[in-house]
Amino acid sequence: MTRQRPFFVQFLVPAVLVAVIFAAAMFNVLKYSFLEFVPGSLNVGGFTLENFTRINRPIYYWVLLDTFILSFATAFFALLLSYPISFALVRAERNWVRSVLVVLAITPLFTGEIVRTYSWMLVLGSDGVVNTALKSLGVIDRSVPIMYTRVGVVIALVQFAMPVMIILLATAISQINRDCEKAAANLGATPNTVFWWVTIPLTLPGILSGFVVVFAWTMSAFSTPQLIGGGKVLMISNVVYLQGFSSFNLPFAAVLSLVALFAALGSLALMKLLTARLEQNMATS
Repeated sequence: MTRQRPFFVQFLVPAVLVAVIFAAAMFNVLKYSFLEFVPGSLNVGGFTLENFTRINRPIYYWVLLDTFILSFATAFFALLLSYPISFALVRAERNWVRSVLVVLAITPLFTGEIVRTYSWMLVLGSDGVVNTALKSLGVIDRSVPIMYTRVGVVIALVQFAMPVMIILLATAISQINRDCEKAAANLGATPNTVFWWVTIPLTLPGILSGFVVVFAWTMSAFSTPQLIGGGKVLMISNVVYLQGFSSFNLPFAAVLSLVALFAALGSLALMKLLTARLEQNMATS
């Protein structure tokens, strides 16, 4: 009698294949980072460590800091705006309300990133919807600069990240045992007290998951800061593009790519550590 392989082995084949392709691509990036840049040519020279010493400049530290700040701000504001929508999506009593919220939440996912970015350029421009409306209401006399600023970049990134955040939060909220909320209410807790001290703590894993996912996703943002930032707001992906496709310095672009990768992995590891401690403190409190 022949022994059959576990059925899940065949499901691992696509994942293993993708992992091998990703590892091969990363190895190629690593190889390029140790090669010499030849100005005016796409060909590279021999082995060198100059690419790694060049990164020790203030401008690249500031770009990394800006990337962290913009990613954190995007995750934070996406969380604040998405939680009420997710809560209403799960707890709405009427089916048509839930249907409308679902459509509004996931429709942006079916629109290309470039299209959405250009739409935000029309909204945030000097003669865009926002400034035109404020002028019509007499709030401002002249246009407020929103385009080509960090605020404009964060606004666009938050809108891109909200669908993912809403889905993750809605999943967490739907898993809450409503009996815990009813028990708190029976003991005399007001609806606000139940929400802040029962509902939110029970959805903390979803909150943390959504925050980490959006943070990591924003770390690799390219088209939004490229177009909304207009070259004045640079994230690490934009600097990689400038070095690799404007200056054709592929070796240094490879180094910046590795720095961005390790920075993202390091920040995720730190958040995971903080998340574990927070969950442990909540479990013991």
